[in-house]
Amino acid sequence: MKEESAFRTLDDADVANKRVLVRVDLNVPVDNGKVTDDTRIQAVLPTIREIADKGGKVILLAHFGRPKGEDPTLSLAPIAGEVASRLGKPVGFCPATIGTVAQAAVAALQPGDVLLLENTRFDKREEANDPEFVAALATLGDVYVNDAFATAHRAHASTEGLAHALPAYAGRCMQEEIEALAKALEAPERPVLAVVGGAKVSSKLELLGNLVARVDILVIGGGMANTFLAAQGKDVGKSLCEHDLTSTALDIIEKAKVAGCDVVLPVDALAATEFKAHAPCRVAAVDDIKADEMMLDAGPASVESIIAKLKTAKTVVWNGPFGAFELPPFDTATVAVAKAAADLTDAGKLLSVAGGGDTVAALNHAGVAARFSYVSTAGGAFLEWLEGKALPGVEALRR
Repeated sequence: MKEESAFRTLDDADVANKRVLVRVDLNVPVDNGKVTDDTRIQAVLPTIREIADKGGKVILLAHFGRPKGEDPTLSLAPIAGEVASRLGKPVGFCPATIGTVAQAAVAALQPGDVLLLENTRFDKREEANDPEFVAALATLGDVYVNDAFATAHRAHASTEGLAHALPAYAGRCMQEEIEALAKALEAPERPVLAVVGGAKVSSKLELLGNLVARVDILVIGGGMANTFLAAQGKDVGKSLCEHDLTSTALDIIEKAKVAGCDVVLPVDALAATEFKAHAPCRVAAVDDIKADEMMLDAGPASVESIIAKLKTAKTVVWNGPFGAFELPPFDTATVAVAKAAADLTDAGKLLSVAGGGDTVAALNHAGVAARFSYVSTAGGAFLEWLEGKALPGVEALRR
């Protein structure tokens, strides 16, 4: 028997003949009116289909971009057609979010119909989680379903407020996300290895501070590794480095020692004098970086040592690349370690969870995103969850 989720899900909801307000993430990249990446649309289709198939009237709520009031260039109107083409059934569009126009559009729905309301952020009260706006939205529905994990770290009217105004449930995409994340950090199979890469330590201080207390092995890559190396007295040449944060880096290393967390830093690097694709480079030990050189990727000895650690782990949580992966050959370490993690996942030896914008791009670049146990498309929400913060949109759905 499947154990009960800690959250109310669609399994608990009665949606037949009900008006179901579904918060989805349709904040997709658009070029000349065409969606260039439909990952987020694909993610919410199962929830929309399930509610429609059970006879619910589906009313989609979403934001798009960061409008300052109403902005015709950020209307969701073109997105309705994009959702319809992937759903394989019509999706109506209403040019209002609340009020008489929205009420009339909702009243016309038959069981199984799908309607998209205009950008919730056209009303400034959305981001303020204004009680009057919440109440106006709530009059349009009988049930609320949140399927937008990517916005769950924001306590907005359509992401958190509505969950207190109507019977509230997690959609399938939200449910999958919170179950995958719980498996990776709340009750993980140990040892747990975390990969944290990317450019700057400053953007991931809280993350590193939380992880050293919760994981067994912390692998630090990307530009932020240079700050840690500089803190240990290495000359990092012209490498990206936050010299003002070296004492913070030493504090994190000290915290890790106390917690019994093994911190892994690069021992060698691909060093170049120019930041561009196919720049001439050499493999150099981290204490042999010349004054005019930059470390643009972890070197082969580092990759070998990271993969050896990966083989001892049962769970991996990944956020951020090892180097300037957009510029070959400085994608070598990211691709090699990602492939090793995917191979171990395929073999049933590793639960692999990854997330964050650069991370998803890096795993797609390595061709292994589909082979990880779970890849989160949520940027800020995934990071805040890794930092150990409660996410308002998720907390509101707890039993």
